Amino acid sequence: MRNILFQFLKPFFFLTITFTITSLFIVYFQPSPSLPSSSPPSSSPLKIQQENTTTTMARSFVLWLHGLGDSGPANEPIRTFFTSPEFRNTKWLFPSASPNPVSCNNGAVMPSWFDIHEIPISATSPKDDSGVLKAVQKVHSIIDKEVAAGTNSENIFICGFSQGGALTLASVLLYPKTLGGGAIFSGWVPFGSSVVERFSPSAKKTPILWSHGLADGTVLFEAGQAGPPFLEQNGISCEFKAYPGLGHSISNDELQSLESWIKTKLRSSS
Repeated sequence: MRNILFQFLKPFFFLTITFTITSLFIVYFQPSPSLPSSSPPSSSPLKIQQENTTTTMARSFVLWLHGLGDSGPANEPIRTFFTSPEFRNTKWLFPSASPNPVSCNNGAVMPSWFDIHEIPISATSPKDDSGVLKAVQKVHSIIDKEVAAGTNSENIFICGFSQGGALTLASVLLYPKTLGGGAIFSGWVPFGSSVVERFSPSAKKTPILWSHGLADGTVLFEAGQAGPPFLEQNGISCEFKAYPGLGHSISNDELQSLESWIKTKLRSSS
């Protein structure tokens, strides 16, 4: 009886750990607010120089996709890590997934981009192609609006953690244009071979950054490690980084690496 009860509660146990770790990450790593500095007079040459620099910065857009059971607003503190001048003209968006029943949690309803059949997730876990494609359409509509607003598609970056990382991969590879980049944290390949046929030549030029913790017990390291070979087989370049001792969470080092990576990909304003 005890074993049966454990098997029933096991999925909820993993979800609770994942959500708790994400919340602790945000609280622990959020930098302390600095004291406001005094502003120079309106006629100050320094202020004029800063304004001119801002107007020549490339307009960019970063879309962050959260993990299973999480929310967009809970991840917004991530943007505080990106303090370089290159991000002064960057728009951030942290959308939330709609509540949906999730198979790995016995059909419990929670924020989820698509269905997940089992946890932990391995390289051979079942896939939900139809659910992934529906979620991709939502992401693409967000990208299309930003492009219509005047942002160069090559200054648009999609980033995501866990389930959001898996959706990031699908969204980037199925978009008809080359994007600035796709950054995947603790993610996996969430679709089968039938989806691969939809990759456009332009999408294959989008740079991919893939980060995964060696101690991840929710999305196993083997699931992340299988990503780069899959991408290379389909003519897509990928920079893969493994983080020893890191579980199913995002580290400060990963975000610093992401900041540097995006800076190298930004296009100058037109």
